[in-house]
Amino acid sequence: MTKAKRLNELIMMVNRKKRFTIGELAQEFGVSKRTILRDMQELSEMGVPLYSETGPHGGYQVLNERILPPIAFSENEAISIFFAIHALRHYISLPFDTEYESIKKKFYLNLSGDVRDMIDKMKDRVDFYSIVQQEKIPFLKQLLEAAIEQKVINLDYEANGKITIRSIQPIGIYASNGKWYCPAYDFLRNDYRVFRCDRIKYVKHDEKTSPINLSGINLNNRFTIINKDKKTYQLNVELTKNGVEKYKMASWTSDELNIREDGSGFIKDEISENEIQFFADYFINYGKEALVKGPAELIDCIKQKLNDILTQYID
Repeated sequence: MTKAKRLNELIMMVNRKKRFTIGELAQEFGVSKRTILRDMQELSEMGVPLYSETGPHGGYQVLNERILPPIAFSENEAISIFFAIHALRHYISLPFDTEYESIKKKFYLNLSGDVRDMIDKMKDRVDFYSIVQQEKIPFLKQLLEAAIEQKVINLDYEANGKITIRSIQPIGIYASNGKWYCPAYDFLRNDYRVFRCDRIKYVKHDEKTSPINLSGINLNNRFTIINKDKKTYQLNVELTKNGVEKYKMASWTSDELNIREDGSGFIKDEISENEIQFFADYFINYGKEALVKGPAELIDCIKQKLNDILTQYID
């Protein structure tokens, strides 16, 4: 058996057994204990989380973390995965126990030399830019775990210069334009809200509030389900060609966007009552590239906001 094959089978075996001795592995693979010790050292350098215990009942064990078996990637697949990982560098906080640099280094070093050379040549030729996250957020993992396990948590949340204590049940977390967001059910408001994660100052488990059933709500379907019983309005917006291009870059789906042959377009969609303020601010940023034709409530809100801005410049 070649060394490479033995190392691959070692990874799968230690992942399966979790606890073992050098003698057991030496006997299983028909090699000396010294050879197995060298192999274990190499596995450790590759990132396999091994822990050794001395004494008559000692041995090796894998820490509480499952090791993935070797996966064969094509050259193009490996390059695609590397640059997907590389794009994470814009976020200084991730909801996992490891940082992207550790993942990237481990993946990169285990590629063949010619694939690494190709990646080195491509790094200055292709990139995926996004807004760099500015604030470090220590609570992302807790928010994600609460969403998965349907737990209620307490937050110290800062907004408008004030800190309030909120009891929420997260739906999930997502990153957009350099910020992390957590849509959740807010027990204080008895409604769904989106919380900016950089404004969360403290998180702890809420042992008093009983969770509600959010198993059918996720990041992909939350708008449809959450707004189902709320008052809605028919959104009707005309977009210039430049407006269409700007709308395509929005962080939500573009299914409601209709594009004409000349490149202009229009939006037909339903929005809830509590989204009026958001869409007013959003479409004001389009300037003349967007014309809101309905609902009347949204048009009135836009007019009021523009009038408030205008009064700031009246002598």
